Amino acid sequence: MDAMFFLGACTCRGFVSHYDSLFSEVKNLTVIKGGSGCGKSTFMRAIGQAAQKKGLDVTYFLCSSDPDSLDGVLLPQLSVAYVDGTAPHVLEPLL
Repeated sequence: MDAMFFLGACTCRGFVSHYDSLFSEVKNLTVIKGGSGCGKSTFMRAIGQAAQKKGLDVTYFLCSSDPDSLDGVLLPQLSVAYVDGTAPHVLEPLL
């Protein structure tokens, strides 16, 4: 089963993010950084599709400014997520 959500949105109070809630659900988080159009969303979409073919549940996080792009993909059964770490949703690896 797959699901789609927005983890962030532009509101009258500015950009609101719920990315922090993702950290409590995953044990292995991969932050993907790269320029616009380099293939981050395509890569994450391919990961999700491969996981679905294996019978895993997949949650896709849509970009609030471009719903055709992905901000992330979560594989809850594996406790694994891949997220876009470029602006405006800058995420830095935790050391």
